Amino acid sequence: MEELVIRDADVVDGSGSDAYRADVVVDGGRIVGIVKEAAAAGCQRPKARRELDAEGLVLSPGFVDMHAHSDLALLRDPDHSAKAAQGVTLEVIGQDGLSYAPVDDRTLGEVRRAIAGWNGPGDDIDFDWRTVGEYLDRLDRGIAVNAAYLVPQGTVRALAVGWEDREATPGELDRMRRLVAEGLEQGAVGMSSGLTYTPGMYAQDAELTELCRVVASYGGYYCPHHRSYGAGALQAYEEMVALTREAGCSLHLAHATMNFGVNKGRAPELLSLLDRALAAGSDISLDTYPYTPGCTTLAAVLPSWASEGGPEETLRRLADEGTAERIRHHLEVTGSDGCHGVPVEWDTIEISGVNDPALAEYVGRTIEESAAVRGEEPWVTARGLLLADRLAPTILQHVGHEENVRAIMRHRVHTGGSDGILQGAKPHPRAYGTFPHYLGHYVRELGVLSLEECVAHLTSRPAARLRLPDRGLVREGYVADLVLFDPATVAAGSTFAEPRTLPTGIPYVLVDGRFVIEDGRRTDVLAGRAVRRTPPA
Repeated sequence: MEELVIRDADVVDGSGSDAYRADVVVDGGRIVGIVKEAAAAGCQRPKARRELDAEGLVLSPGFVDMHAHSDLALLRDPDHSAKAAQGVTLEVIGQDGLSYAPVDDRTLGEVRRAIAGWNGPGDDIDFDWRTVGEYLDRLDRGIAVNAAYLVPQGTVRALAVGWEDREATPGELDRMRRLVAEGLEQGAVGMSSGLTYTPGMYAQDAELTELCRVVASYGGYYCPHHRSYGAGALQAYEEMVALTREAGCSLHLAHATMNFGVNKGRAPELLSLLDRALAAGSDISLDTYPYTPGCTTLAAVLPSWASEGGPEETLRRLADEGTAERIRHHLEVTGSDGCHGVPVEWDTIEISGVNDPALAEYVGRTIEESAAVRGEEPWVTARGLLLADRLAPTILQHVGHEENVRAIMRHRVHTGGSDGILQGAKPHPRAYGTFPHYLGHYVRELGVLSLEECVAHLTSRPAARLRLPDRGLVREGYVADLVLFDPATVAAGSTFAEPRTLPTGIPYVLVDGRFVIEDGRRTDVLAGRAVRRTPPA
């Protein structure tokens, strides 16, 4: 007898087709039967060792978070309710060009310092891996939800070239090609870049194109955080489209927003650019989170020259009075490339987290507010905080536009990605709320998307981008990564004031046919594993 039958569910199967009523049978981690309208048809209903009454609930495929920063959280926090409770059954990590494989002892320490604001310093983690394959093997010991990995181009450059702003030598480029190829051979699904973060931002287009050729040869995709989301946003998008077209590589645009005052109302220009490229044959997709503020580290807004050489060199420059004044001028007057070419507005930058508890007074305030309390200029406050917390503070950047958010999420190649940073006392609520916020706010309350369309954005579309032949749909033979939610009550609990509040209306989540959320509570099941690249046919 099969393990589980989910009775009388309203199945939204991920294809975008209309919902239907069915009994769905699960066994051995797979969907083994779907009986439509069983009760109404009067046919014999499937039986199983356990029966779950799903009356009034929608059954859908598990949600895929196409842009996650859970690289260490998956190892540190077996509960991981931040994602499991949202119905996320697969996260794509290794984002923005910086993560923890492939590394050697030198680069591991450098990367840990550089992205402590994203993932914490990692003092509680046993870094017993160095290669991509070894990291994926570590995930295979058991995690809350599944995870796929992108080879981080910035980490690869740090390993082969260092943190200097210069062209790679032919030998260094050959080594980077080999490192990317090895990561893909070991199971990565593609390559990411952070082109406003050091050292990845020092790579010119020719270098990136060569690495994308390697990615394409393995059937992977390129996922860039491109060079500007502000003053040069459209040009930055065009650059990525042209680069991947030349390389013959699939493109997935990370957190594809149009931010800052210069881009208010300009989402249609981006979508027109993408439509032209798609019509010309490019393979493009994108992800967004359904909120207007962004989230990154405070150090990320510094000009790129200030970060050359790595974190210790950045701290040295900040400590030098003359150099610090040059940094201030770039930030406040000319517009730092780290701040997307836009002069910084300190009243839009809110501190969301610090590593040092002694600095907690800054959290929840903008730089401008903290400066007023301290009776000093905002740059003085920002500089002091960067030095005191050794570049670790995370920030919310209140620079988005609601009309852009809505326009982009309607596009036919859109998928959902939280860009969720789980560190800090007041993280962005998207880390805990992205997927229920789509379903509750943008589907039920605003009608921006239909329920069937939204579920397709969050399930089958990302599964297709990841080339996963048996995930993303409710189909017989598919992996039983499933979510049951109440369409009348599903909502994000997280807010900017209380960002770690869990969602409502998602009582059941299954990973590999096992309940990780049951009756609205996290179980002790660790059914997640590394999801490795499927080789092209």
